[in-house]
Amino acid sequence: MAMQQTLSMIKPDAVQRNLIGSIIQLIEANKLVVKKMIMMKLSINQAEKFYMIHKDRVFYSKLIKYMTSDQVVVILLEGDNAINAYRDLMGSTNPEEAKEKTIRKLYGVNTTHNSVHGSDSPENARIEIDFFFKS
Repeated sequence: MAMQQTLSMIKPDAVQRNLIGSIIQLIEANKLVVKKMIMMKLSINQAEKFYMIHKDRVFYSKLIKYMTSDQVVVILLEGDNAINAYRDLMGSTNPEEAKEKTIRKLYGVNTTHNSVHGSDSPENARIEIDFFFKS
Protein backbone atom coordinates (compact mmCIF):
# COMPACT_ATOMS: atom_id res chain seq x y z
CA MET A 1 0.00 0.00 0.00
CA ALA A 2 1.21 3.45 -0.91
CA MET A 3 0.93 6.57 1.21
CA GLN A 4 -1.62 8.77 -0.53
CA GLN A 5 -3.53 12.00 -0.03
CA THR A 6 -7.20 12.67 -0.69
CA LEU A 7 -9.71 15.42 -0.10
CA SER A 8 -12.68 15.14 2.21
CA MET A 9 -15.41 17.71 2.56
CA ILE A 10 -17.97 17.70 5.34
CA LYS A 11 -21.05 19.13 3.64
CA PRO A 12 -23.50 21.76 4.95
CA ASP A 13 -26.09 19.26 6.23
CA ALA A 14 -23.53 17.58 8.49
CA VAL A 15 -22.09 20.93 9.66
CA GLN A 16 -25.61 22.14 10.52
CA ARG A 17 -26.27 18.98 12.55
CA ASN A 18 -23.00 19.32 14.54
CA LEU A 19 -21.48 16.14 13.09
CA ILE A 20 -17.97 17.48 12.35
CA GLY A 21 -16.37 15.80 15.36
CA SER A 22 -18.20 12.51 14.85
CA ILE A 23 -17.12 12.35 11.21
CA ILE A 24 -13.50 13.23 11.99
CA GLN A 25 -13.51 10.59 14.74
CA LEU A 26 -14.57 7.95 12.16
CA ILE A 27 -11.89 9.17 9.74
CA GLU A 28 -9.16 8.90 12.39
CA ALA A 29 -10.45 5.52 13.63
CA ASN A 30 -9.95 4.27 10.06
CA LYS A 31 -6.24 5.14 10.06
CA LEU A 32 -6.54 8.29 7.96
CA VAL A 33 -4.62 11.31 9.21
CA VAL A 34 -5.92 14.89 9.07
CA LYS A 35 -3.05 16.93 7.57
CA LYS A 36 -4.87 20.23 6.93
CA MET A 37 -8.38 21.48 7.61
CA ILE A 38 -10.36 24.64 6.91
CA MET A 39 -13.93 25.69 7.58
CA MET A 40 -15.42 28.01 4.98
CA LYS A 41 -18.55 29.05 3.17
CA LEU A 42 -18.21 28.31 -0.55
CA SER A 43 -19.11 31.15 -2.88
CA ILE A 44 -21.35 30.32 -5.84
CA ASN A 45 -18.29 30.79 -8.09
CA GLN A 46 -16.18 28.37 -6.03
CA ALA A 47 -18.94 25.75 -5.94
CA GLU A 48 -19.52 26.04 -9.69
CA LYS A 49 -15.80 25.59 -10.39
CA PHE A 50 -15.42 22.72 -7.92
CA TYR A 51 -18.42 20.82 -9.30
CA MET A 52 -17.78 21.71 -12.97
CA ILE A 53 -17.65 17.99 -13.76
CA HIS A 54 -21.42 17.86 -13.05
CA LYS A 55 -22.27 21.03 -15.03
CA ASP A 56 -24.51 19.24 -17.54
CA ARG A 57 -26.25 17.02 -14.99
CA VAL A 58 -29.87 17.62 -14.03
CA PHE A 59 -28.99 18.04 -10.32
CA TYR A 60 -26.21 20.65 -10.86
CA SER A 61 -28.12 23.83 -9.84
CA LYS A 62 -29.60 22.06 -6.80
CA LEU A 63 -26.10 20.89 -5.81
CA ILE A 64 -24.65 24.41 -6.11
CA LYS A 65 -27.49 25.90 -4.06
CA TYR A 66 -27.02 23.25 -1.37
CA MET A 67 -23.21 23.48 -1.24
CA THR A 68 -23.37 27.27 -0.81
CA SER A 69 -26.16 27.15 1.79
CA ASP A 70 -23.86 26.99 4.82
CA GLN A 71 -20.28 26.31 5.85
CA VAL A 72 -18.30 23.22 4.87
CA VAL A 73 -15.19 21.67 6.41
CA VAL A 74 -12.50 20.84 3.86
CA ILE A 75 -9.93 18.29 5.00
CA LEU A 76 -6.70 17.03 3.45
CA LEU A 77 -6.35 13.38 4.48
CA GLU A 78 -3.32 11.14 4.26
CA GLY A 79 -2.90 7.41 4.68
CA ASP A 80 -2.27 4.07 3.03
CA ASN A 81 -4.43 3.88 -0.10
CA ALA A 82 -6.26 6.96 1.25
CA ILE A 83 -8.55 7.53 -1.76
CA ASN A 84 -10.11 4.06 -1.72
CA ALA A 85 -9.99 3.83 2.07
CA TYR A 86 -11.96 7.08 2.41
CA ARG A 87 -14.40 6.18 -0.37
CA ASP A 88 -15.11 2.89 1.41
CA LEU A 89 -15.63 4.77 4.67
CA MET A 90 -17.99 7.29 3.03
CA GLY A 91 -20.28 4.63 1.58
CA SER A 92 -22.65 4.82 -1.37
CA THR A 93 -23.90 8.23 -2.60
CA ASN A 94 -27.40 7.13 -1.62
CA PRO A 95 -27.45 6.65 2.17
CA GLU A 96 -30.18 4.00 1.86
CA GLU A 97 -27.81 1.86 -0.26
CA ALA A 98 -24.69 2.54 1.83
CA LYS A 99 -23.12 -0.24 3.89
CA GLU A 100 -23.58 -0.27 7.66
CA LYS A 101 -21.15 1.88 9.69
CA THR A 102 -20.24 4.11 6.71
CA ILE A 103 -20.50 7.88 7.12
CA ARG A 104 -23.38 8.19 4.68
CA LYS A 105 -25.33 5.30 6.24
CA LEU A 106 -24.87 6.82 9.69
CA TYR A 107 -25.44 10.49 8.83
CA GLY A 108 -26.65 10.94 5.25
CA VAL A 109 -30.20 12.17 4.66
CA ASN A 110 -30.51 11.61 0.89
CA THR A 111 -28.35 11.59 -2.26
CA THR A 112 -27.80 15.37 -2.08
CA HIS A 113 -27.62 15.79 1.70
CA ASN A 114 -25.23 12.86 2.11
CA SER A 115 -22.90 14.59 4.59
CA VAL A 116 -19.52 14.13 2.89
CA HIS A 117 -17.58 14.41 -0.36
CA GLY A 118 -14.39 12.52 -1.22
CA SER A 119 -12.04 12.46 -4.20
CA ASP A 120 -12.72 9.56 -6.58
CA SER A 121 -9.30 9.16 -8.24
CA PRO A 122 -5.65 10.16 -7.79
CA GLU A 123 -6.06 12.75 -10.58
CA ASN A 124 -9.15 14.32 -9.00
CA ALA A 125 -7.59 14.17 -5.54
CA ARG A 126 -4.68 16.32 -6.77
CA ILE A 127 -7.05 18.79 -8.51
CA GLU A 128 -9.34 19.04 -5.47
CA ILE A 129 -6.51 19.35 -2.95
CA ASP A 130 -4.92 22.11 -5.05
CA PHE A 131 -8.31 23.84 -5.37
CA PHE A 132 -8.46 24.38 -1.60
CA PHE A 133 -4.89 24.07 -0.29
CA LYS A 134 -2.51 25.27 -2.99
CA SER A 135 -0.36 27.99 -1.43
